[in-house]
Amino acid sequence: MAYMTDRKRATGLGSAKSGTAHFWAMKVSSVALLILIPLFVFTFGAALGGTYEEIVAYYSRPTPAIIAALTFAVGFKHFNDGVQTLIEDYVHGPAQKIALIVMTCISYGAAAVAIFAIARLAL
Repeated sequence: MAYMTDRKRATGLGSAKSGTAHFWAMKVSSVALLILIPLFVFTFGAALGGTYEEIVAYYSRPTPAIIAALTFAVGFKHFNDGVQTLIEDYVHGPAQKIALIVMTCISYGAAAVAIFAIARLAL
């Protein structure tokens, strides 16, 4: 039986180096979403059920358009970081790299489509 300290057992296993930055990025986006989601629900709820012209007029104002765009941008970034953590924990080998690339493309693509749709309504 070897009497090794926790530090000795961890030596040579490598350092994550980016764990703290990823943790803080998730926390910051969580707090941002904690503020943005209720604002989005109230602004979206006010426009719900209107005609196309009413929706265009509503999202032509800067406040609802900015809140919606920020909610989509921060939400999809938070989604990207969360799914990245899941893939890194549960998928291994070449499938991990492929899954990370596909997930990142889907996440940023969906964010781009959502922000483009808000921009089309606002402009």
